Amino acid sequence: MAERNYLLNREAAEQKLHRMALELAEQLAGHKSLVVLIGIRNSGTVIAEKIATLLRKYVANEVKVISVTMDKSHPTDVTLSESIDLNHTHVVITDDVTNSGKTLLYALKPLLSYYPKSIQTLVLVERMHKQFPVNPDYVGLSVATTLQDHIQVEVVNGEVLGAYIA
Repeated sequence: MAERNYLLNREAAEQKLHRMALELAEQLAGHKSLVVLIGIRNSGTVIAEKIATLLRKYVANEVKVISVTMDKSHPTDVTLSESIDLNHTHVVITDDVTNSGKTLLYALKPLLSYYPKSIQTLVLVERMHKQFPVNPDYVGLSVATTLQDHIQVEVVNGEVLGAYIA
């Protein structure tokens, strides 16, 4: 097995997730509406679960986690894991890595028939060169990479073990 070039180890990833949860809690201060974290399957859902667990310590809001499923290379069908009324809620779309911004953009598709109070995005690792005009609101780590680099977030049994350049 080849040596992995880690950008984040487990402890650093946990620190980044905690900081982002605190930033999100600060933004939600004074708001009582439901907070819905929508994780982009599969790693984005793990990150959403982690953020939700941390967030519940700091806000009085009800926090719910659902997921969105799509074929990331051809995202024509974008479906939520459950039917939920997103009107008047705070929605946070979460993913592990933003590459081009396309996945975050398409993850908004199911929200078009609702009127949430806010829609924000959260990613553990952001790559600096995006093709789509989507900038995450909460970023664990911003990395300048080449177009050939691929960043992988390592998730095992619902735990974020780190992120590396593959």
